[in-house]
Amino acid sequence: MNSSLPQSVSADEAVAKLKNGMNIFVHGASATPTLLLEALCRRTDLTDIKLYHMHTAGPAPFVEPECRGRITSVSLFTGPPVRKAIQSGYADFIPVFLSDIPDLFRSGLIRLDAALLHLSPPDRQGYCSLGTSVDVARAAADSAPLLIAEVNRQMPRTHGDSSVPLKSLAAYTQTDCPLHEHPASEETPVEAAIGEQIAKLIEDGATLQTGIGSIPDAVLSRLTSKRDLGIHTEMFSDRVLDLVDAGVVTNRCKKVYPGRIVTSFVTGTRRLFDFIDDNPLVTFLPSDITNDTNLLRKIDKLVAVNSALQIDLTGQVCADSLGHQIYSGIGGQMDFIRGAAKSPGGLAIIALPSTAKGGTLSRISAELSPGAGVVTTRGHVHWIVTEYGAVNLHGLSLRQRGEALISIAHPDFRQELRQQLNAIRHFT
Repeated sequence: MNSSLPQSVSADEAVAKLKNGMNIFVHGASATPTLLLEALCRRTDLTDIKLYHMHTAGPAPFVEPECRGRITSVSLFTGPPVRKAIQSGYADFIPVFLSDIPDLFRSGLIRLDAALLHLSPPDRQGYCSLGTSVDVARAAADSAPLLIAEVNRQMPRTHGDSSVPLKSLAAYTQTDCPLHEHPASEETPVEAAIGEQIAKLIEDGATLQTGIGSIPDAVLSRLTSKRDLGIHTEMFSDRVLDLVDAGVVTNRCKKVYPGRIVTSFVTGTRRLFDFIDDNPLVTFLPSDITNDTNLLRKIDKLVAVNSALQIDLTGQVCADSLGHQIYSGIGGQMDFIRGAAKSPGGLAIIALPSTAKGGTLSRISAELSPGAGVVTTRGHVHWIVTEYGAVNLHGLSLRQRGEALISIAHPDFRQELRQQLNAIRHFT
């Protein structure tokens, strides 16, 4: 190795460069730099540290009681490890479109003093890769003056806007550790029914945006008879590979990045990580590009499939919270809902089971719960899908919307919802 390049040190030595009062970005999802985070939390001399991050995977020692008062988590999209801490007031959350986050860092509105990254080993030219997560990490790596990295032999090298020069790192530690994996869960009958409903709407030659979870997987598993599908998404997981292997995903019809799967990050299993490793057919781009509505509207037949926690009878979609309790975040839902709605032949779809809490609670309700956040407004909403059907709310009046949503609510709740709709709108 060139003697002018930084040399590998231990994780504890790497984080020794961090100082009190710093705002620090943390790489997320499968690229969560767990060893660096654990070393940071061992720095009991550090105080007034703020960690800015998307959802992280694996242990989250920075929200444990021993770090309270010294380290504060500020998530831009919330994952399971920090939900309880946010609800308890020990961590915080910023509601923001995924497409807007890179500019928060670049503009200095959120000033980053350092970034903890998880990178692939350098190539012959001395460039590492951001690997599985380029998303907002690209802007953080470009904006933070102090870069500290875990350089992992098992981190795939990804193509696109993913390069980070080894010489730009203030310190790094070398590892050979498996990435955090997210295997698919077993499909339920409800998810299967939703997948069937959505698959019927998707035409040959469509370009897909789907997230992670059982419903997106249920949709993808029912597309094997389609032809020439494309992928332009903020993220994807293993199920897309089945369609690639079957020759269903060809990206042949795409006018924007033709012939390429476009994403900003991936989460899945080792099979997925091996697929993206040095694969020129997969282009990783920052989220302000993948989720740019001006670009998305140029993609013909863009089908965006997103989820929700609750929908009211006017079509307001809550996807980030359970009442006042933050559950996830705004993410890219609005970016893709608007982009797909403006795409020629596009479909903007919100999918959700009709009930929650073991069938005792209707997710379609007369009004949102107190504190619930509206992620997709009733002015932006188009298709809503449950296991009982699919309805398009675009262009419908309040009464028509209510009736359409009741028609796909669980049968046990339809009479009550109809009574509530009549009372709210004074229908007779």
